Amino acid sequence: MAIRTIRELGDEVLTKKCKEVTKMTLRTKILINDMLDTMYEAMGVGLAAPQVGILKRIVVIDVGDGPIVMLNPQIIEQSGEQTGEEGCLSVPGKAGVVTRPNYVKVKALNEEMEEIELEGEGLLARAFCHEIDHLEGKMYVELAEGGIHDVSYGEEE
Repeated sequence: MAIRTIRELGDEVLTKKCKEVTKMTLRTKILINDMLDTMYEAMGVGLAAPQVGILKRIVVIDVGDGPIVMLNPQIIEQSGEQTGEEGCLSVPGKAGVVTRPNYVKVKALNEEMEEIELEGEGLLARAFCHEIDHLEGKMYVELAEGGIHDVSYGEEE
């Protein structure tokens, strides 16, 4: 499909709430495939539609177990706590320490517009929370304890 431009911190689209997806159209299918391609190209573990400039409640995630596509996701249960480094494709080269639930249960629609429930712990729970926040116009930088910092990838200057 196509690699889309990832919107970055400061872009107004990232501060807006998204609209629900009410039917699956060819355009929505293309968007989902483009979002997956874009996420993999950028070596991310999640991507929300507003990050590619589309104000729809669509999230794609892959923490290493294969792609997850969620339309209109909602967190219906959460428990525990985890604190760790978090980054975002819309804030390249930066990270911050964020506390999230360690367990999350999500209700959403799949690509066939069928209701599904998914559960995640650890990184998957963090990804669910992070991407669903994007649909509400929120970014992890608002939650980062002590602000955000540059990420070092081990390269020598």
